Amino acid sequence: MKKILVIAGPTAVGKTKFAIEAAKAIDGEIVSCDSMQLYKYMDIGSAKPTPQELSQVRHHLVDIVDPAEPFSVALYQKMANAAIEDIFSRGKIPIIAGGTGLYLNSLLYDMDFASAPCDMDLRKSLEKEAELMGGDYLHKKLQEVDSQAAERIHPNNIKKLIRALECANTGTNIKDFRACGHKRKDYERNLIGLTRNRDELYDRINKRVDILVQQGLFKEVEELLERGLTEDDISMKGIGYKEIIGYFDGLYTKEHAIDLIKKNTRHLAKRQLTWFRRYEDMKWLNISDFAKEEDAVREMLLWLKNEFGFTTKVTNPTM
Repeated sequence: MKKILVIAGPTAVGKTKFAIEAAKAIDGEIVSCDSMQLYKYMDIGSAKPTPQELSQVRHHLVDIVDPAEPFSVALYQKMANAAIEDIFSRGKIPIIAGGTGLYLNSLLYDMDFASAPCDMDLRKSLEKEAELMGGDYLHKKLQEVDSQAAERIHPNNIKKLIRALECANTGTNIKDFRACGHKRKDYERNLIGLTRNRDELYDRINKRVDILVQQGLFKEVEELLERGLTEDDISMKGIGYKEIIGYFDGLYTKEHAIDLIKKNTRHLAKRQLTWFRRYEDMKWLNISDFAKEEDAVREMLLWLKNEFGFTTKVTNPTM
């Protein structure tokens, strides 16, 4: 049975370093599972691996998608599956690393994204209704035809409301992929969840946002807007981008935009942990329990040695 390794966890926990050390130990290559690191030109806000980190092991699905193009979990699944098969074909081990839960689900479970074809005339009509009447109006329409979908989809999520109404119009129901529980059988999964004590994690998030701002995050967003991207593009809805667009639109001060990025990133980390804790076979590693980060890496490598049977001596990791 082929094996894959998953290294998941909340934003700013330290996944990149741990994934690189794991890849070195088990002769693996990293497949990014991050919905923002896919995009070109969005280097700072997505906290992509540095050139030095990228040079240590091969990475897949980083910096490959134009942010002006629409992207979906179905496309991610297709591209990631191709990368995984490519890695297997060269006798190496795929290491799925990131924090986007739905993307990870698409690789761990049998998720069929075939669904009702889109109806462009209906879609345009619903988009117009949303513009004139608001999300609550569409949400009430969805409640009448698919109450289960309405329970899952927030009234502010116009895109999902419209897609659910499209599906309902063809007599089908939009699927709740969060509830998918059939594990894929084409490879064996080994899951590591990284976490830290809340105060430490939140402090890392706050400090990282400050660093991203110093590195030129506001300039990056400005250049993306100059490329013709807008708040309506999926790529620009990511944390760190949407808040700065609000600042450029004059909705609040620069300092408030930075505070919003920190707050929204902390909320994201909480949601990510909630998502990953549902994996019953996840081996959790609390980095805060160790005196030094290197000790936590060594603990992970000892576990990998048992699971993957590599013969390399576990010494001090190159952090």
